[in-house]
Amino acid sequence: MTDTPARPYQVLARKYRPETFADLVGQDAMVRTLKNAFKADRIAQAFIMTGIRGTGKTTTARIIAKGMNCIGPDGQGGPTTEPCGQCEHCTAIMEGRHVDVLEMDAASRTGVGDVREIIDSVHYRAASARYKIYIIDEVHMLSTSAFNALLKTLEEPPEHVKFIFATTEIRKVPVTVLSRCQRFDLRRIEPEVMIALLRRIADAEGAQIAGDALALITRAAEGSARDATSLLDQAISHGAGETTAAEVRSMLGLADRGRVLDLFDLIMKGDAAGALTELGGQYAEGADPMAVLRDLAEITHWISVVKITPEAADDPTIGPDERARGQQMAEALPMRVLTRMWQMLLKALDEVAEAPNAMMAAEMAVIRLTHVADLPTPEDLVRKLRDAPPPAAPPPGTGLSAAGPAAHGQSSAASAPQATTAPTHPGPSGPGARAHGGPQALAVAADAALAHYPTFEHVVDLIRAHRDVKLLVEVETNVRLVSYRPGRITFQPTGNAPQDLSQRLGAALQRWTGNRWGISIVNDGGAETIAEQRDAADTALRDEASRHPLVQAVLSAFPKAQITSIRTEADIAAEAGAEALPEVEDEWDPFEED
Repeated sequence: MTDTPARPYQVLARKYRPETFADLVGQDAMVRTLKNAFKADRIAQAFIMTGIRGTGKTTTARIIAKGMNCIGPDGQGGPTTEPCGQCEHCTAIMEGRHVDVLEMDAASRTGVGDVREIIDSVHYRAASARYKIYIIDEVHMLSTSAFNALLKTLEEPPEHVKFIFATTEIRKVPVTVLSRCQRFDLRRIEPEVMIALLRRIADAEGAQIAGDALALITRAAEGSARDATSLLDQAISHGAGETTAAEVRSMLGLADRGRVLDLFDLIMKGDAAGALTELGGQYAEGADPMAVLRDLAEITHWISVVKITPEAADDPTIGPDERARGQQMAEALPMRVLTRMWQMLLKALDEVAEAPNAMMAAEMAVIRLTHVADLPTPEDLVRKLRDAPPPAAPPPGTGLSAAGPAAHGQSSAASAPQATTAPTHPGPSGPGARAHGGPQALAVAADAALAHYPTFEHVVDLIRAHRDVKLLVEVETNVRLVSYRPGRITFQPTGNAPQDLSQRLGAALQRWTGNRWGISIVNDGGAETIAEQRDAADTALRDEASRHPLVQAVLSAFPKAQITSIRTEADIAAEAGAEALPEVEDEWDPFEED
């Protein structure tokens, strides 16, 4: 008598794959719709299943194929939502060898030639089954031309043909295809349902595994049944007996959840030394620095959600001790601190992923987090500065004292000269512009031409109009005006003035106006340059701002702070006016009668 060879080991994800709609977990809405459709004989010509990995898209497609082709144990049955699993069609479909149920991987067969094979074969009836069914997995990988080639057949297939598509990227499927299919969105499996599924599988396998270990697996699976069963399979092998949460945590490279909460608490208290010691201890025990920071981000998110909706603490994947600590932290920590922690952790995760040494980057991130943990929020800082007594006045000569309002008004007036209506075009020049009739007529013509420039500001506008940037900058920064009348300028040059400034200025004015200009230089008596006048106005405005009590409080609290820019009410009003939409003088009213 020969011994029957033992069946090879089959992974749990395949061994416990659902065989009927009753075995599907977490997809009640889809199951109810399909059951009603089969009962009313309203089976669609095409289905499309979408959802994240491991939620049962391909499995559901095979169950639908079994239900449509099942003939029952007696060979007399019709389409049903409860396939027998015993007839030749059910067994062949689940084993992937049925001749009339064709499974195609669109990731490897993306071209229009592959779809043309389907189009050519749909006209032939099924060889043995009731329906010829085409299951196309990852259908979003098909090319655009392949989708277009499939449209006509998909819209009007023969009565014996059904299409079932599965995809994780529903947005990449053309809307023309979606409109021809009955769509089902497979949801992530809820934690309670997932834990019950894993417990049922573990009991069927005779494995001893702790409840908190199943909670860790459920959290790591993120709603995917295939991921959860694969991790359970690995955990059973890893435990080699009774599997504990510590063993699952070690298998997944996770830090102890309680120790992560300890690290979070040390960071929130600003204890940098303690936080680094705790991080080092977790790293020595095998925790991945990236996983630790990811757990910190997850805890930050969870505490923030608990603070807004306390019911979120009743998560079955969270133990009672962790739940109690999280609720205490949610009551103690303000939302602004939590949101700042979240933003900094997101930045730290990117840094750790890119750093050559992940542990060093994680330590630097923890140091930053501890140093900003005890910083006040903007509201607290403004409230503290407002309630604090004003600091003592600065001693003379420190740069914070300023001229009084009168001086400020003078500098403002100097920095913003009144607009003029004088033309900036050059005066008459050339032989044709010269008057005839002797020296007296020439003098009258010259005075008339120079009358276009009654003030020195008009001369500066003339230089600006001719776009002589070098001369304009030199005049604004190096000319201290002593006296001015049209045709004659007397100024005191600054120490940085070019030696030929007067010659070049006179030559340029003669060239532009057609008249000679007298340019004289003296050693004293000059007023401020145009640039100094502008700077004086800005300095006066800064001095006025620095005398404000709130600004003085900020400068006292932050000695290295500086005033970088000032926006007056007039500036704000001007910006608002520039950004405002233009008024519509005559707006059309659709209800107005002609």
